[in-house]
Amino acid sequence: MVSAPTLPSAEGVAIGKEGLVALVDVLRARGYTVVGPTVRDGAIVLQELESAAQLPYGWGVDLEAGQYRLRSRTDGAAFANAAGPQSWKTFLHPARVRQWTAERAGGELVIEADDTAPPRFAFLGVRSCDLRAIAVQDRILTAGPHSDPVYRGRRAGAFLVAVECTEPGGTCFCVSMGTGPAAGPGYDLVLTELVDDGGHRFWARAGSAEGAEILAELPGEPASEAVCRAAVGAVASAAERMGRTMPDTDMRRLMAETLEAPRWDDVASRCLTCGNCTMVCPTCFCTTTEDVTDLTGDHAERWRVWDVCFDLDFSYLPGGPVRASPRSRYRQWLTHKLGTWYDQFGSSGCVGCGRCIVWCPVAIDITEEAAALHDWTRRAEDEP
Repeated sequence: MVSAPTLPSAEGVAIGKEGLVALVDVLRARGYTVVGPTVRDGAIVLQELESAAQLPYGWGVDLEAGQYRLRSRTDGAAFANAAGPQSWKTFLHPARVRQWTAERAGGELVIEADDTAPPRFAFLGVRSCDLRAIAVQDRILTAGPHSDPVYRGRRAGAFLVAVECTEPGGTCFCVSMGTGPAAGPGYDLVLTELVDDGGHRFWARAGSAEGAEILAELPGEPASEAVCRAAVGAVASAAERMGRTMPDTDMRRLMAETLEAPRWDDVASRCLTCGNCTMVCPTCFCTTTEDVTDLTGDHAERWRVWDVCFDLDFSYLPGGPVRASPRSRYRQWLTHKLGTWYDQFGSSGCVGCGRCIVWCPVAIDITEEAAALHDWTRRAEDEP
């Protein structure tokens, strides 16, 4: 389903590049740590921003399976680039979190929980797919009787500035997953970037009370109907230019009916079980614990760290791992992501960002694998 809004009457505010500068300044003045995209080490990465000047103006990306390249743009757009190697999970569900420290002194052992106050983040440039991914992790890590206090603390104070996509990447398939390119609910502010004969400007709308307060502080003017129509048209155009698609079928059923498909052997012969796909995935959330100590043995720490289901030890039980083969581990990841995630959390675990395709070192494509499984089921149905 194409996620694009209907043509609206004039609403929101039209701001220029100076409005973006003011937005970062206002957020920082309110005590937020502003995190957004910037160019570093040959990629567009997420890091703390001191000013809007650090945004990746004039940079785009070329994406393919196993390939990521920056390219220069002539229009000076700030957000005309698809999702980079990081997601906002890096900040809300960090890869390493210290849980407690233990000190032995004077014959006593003192254990102290790590109660460091979480930072107050403002995320600038949250794509529609990542906005949905945050909503997915909200359900997993804050709902139910066993919520994650680290995630809950970081998420509670976060201010989200979404950016609707007008330039999809070659590996994007958010339309197939119903997650974009128009921003869904959950943002405090949303921007749609326009660079055309009317100049370089952003159509800004509020999604929360604080978002409305901040929007009122930015230099701009009421958005004309022409601006609204141009922005909606740009997003609708992006929806028609997705680089990838998922099969139009019931993915939960497809995964359940293909557990013995020969395609699993094919993909296992290529998969390195490196876990890159889970590291870059904005919804994967598995963790393990590590205990470390100094050389004296008087100081110890426990850390929670990201874990991956591709690790041989991930399913280890006395006697050996449950999933010993690459085939079983890749199948576990894909069937969970696209199938049994519905049983656990009521939605797909995939938001169509395409990161797992780009950052797989052997160019395994999740949409290609799903299509191959779908074709296998159709052939099986046609056989007498």
